[in-house]
This record gives sequence, C-alpha cells and structure tokens, in this order.
Amino acid sequence: MKAIIIDDERLARVELRRLLTPFKEIEIVDEAVNAEDAVKKIYEHNPDVIFLDIQMPGKNGFELLEELDGVPLVIFTTAYDEYALKAFDYNAMDYLLKPIEPKRLEETVKKLLERYQKQQLKESDKNTLTENDQVFVKDGEKCWFVKLETVKLLESEGNYVRLYFDDHKPLILRTLNYLDERLDSKTFFRANRKHIINLKWVDSIEPWLNGGLLVKLKSGQKIEVSRRQAIKFKETLAL
Repeated sequence: MKAIIIDDERLARVELRRLLTPFKEIEIVDEAVNAEDAVKKIYEHNPDVIFLDIQMPGKNGFELLEELDGVPLVIFTTAYDEYALKAFDYNAMDYLLKPIEPKRLEETVKKLLERYQKQQLKESDKNTLTENDQVFVKDGEKCWFVKLETVKLLESEGNYVRLYFDDHKPLILRTLNYLDERLDSKTFFRANRKHIINLKWVDSIEPWLNGGLLVKLKSGQKIEVSRRQAIKFKETLAL
C-alpha cells in the first residue's frame, strides 16, 4: 500500500521513514512539508494512507483534510495529545504521539493492514455500475427505473444525493462518496466535493478560477471542476 509522510520537521520525517522500514507492505511514495505541498502530492500519488502531523506552518492537518475531495486512511503523528478527540472526528485510523514508540507503531500498522485488506475485499465485491445499467430510484411516493446514461448530474446534499435525469431530480439516501465508488469512472467524473458529472453530457469546457475548469452540460447546468480535479479531468478526456 502507498503512503505519504506529511510533516514540516525533516528529522521527524526521517525517523518515521526509518521506523516504517521493517513493514514491507507499506511503500512510502513521497514526503510533504506542509498542507499545500501535501495536497499536490496526494493528488499526484493517490496514496492509500497518509501519516499526518497536525501543527504545521500555514494550514494545519485538519484544514488539509478539509481541502481534499477524497480522503485516504489517516494516521495522525503529533507531539500534542490535546487533539486526539478531534482527530477521530475526522475518521482517523490512529493517533500516534511523538516520539513514536516502535511497539506502538507496530500495533498501528497491524490495524492499518487489516483495515486496508477489508477495504480491498469490500471494493472487489462491489459491482461497477455502467451507463447501460438501470437502477431503481424512490423519492417519497414517486418511483422510477432509471438508465444511468440519462443521469447527467449527481449533487451532494449532506448524506443524500440529488439525481438529475430527464426533467426529474429526486433525492436518494446515499452519499456522494458511495456513488463515486460504484459508478464507472469512464462515464462519471467527480468534479468537486459536491458534484459528479456524466461526461457524455458535457457540452463545453472553459478555464475557470484558480486553475479550475467550468463545465457546461447539455442540459444547461454549469459545474465547476476544482483545480485539483481539473488535471485528472484533462487526462481523462485526452487522447
């Protein structure tokens, strides 16, 4: 599994890399020195886990996680114990206090590998939904059988997602992250935290703020592709 170490202290990064050496299942693909550096490298490498310091110059570890469209497994590494409760609000896998004890790290890695294996098995069991599939949608008293090729946009509303197809826009009890994992990435693209678009419905694309893109769908809706997703979007549509 791929890992990135995120810490502004060089010696802390060197020490953690050394401590992780015995665990051959973990490949450290990169290191980052602050939140801005980390965001770029997370989107470049798509790691399975990040070892994340909390107190860093500029944005802290929590603010970094809030910037990500999709969050890998997180293990916090910090010299401060007062953030422990808040860390688990961010679905942290574990919270390691510096200086990190080898035995404590070994326990964490064991939990990490078990969690990762379960996650892989769960994902392999899921059937990918393609544009040719038809799904049952219920919103209150109304029901539809919807062919996914007609769904032009999915929009997050908390723990619900609004589907846009034909002239309908029902609300279903699913999260956008769940649907992002189920839908075929050749057709459906995660534009930002709140939206997944059907690439077959894209009418035009133009540059937008901060290096992002503005996509206009054939149905008229305009959706911003975040700066981080814009790179992936261009790669997806390139020859």
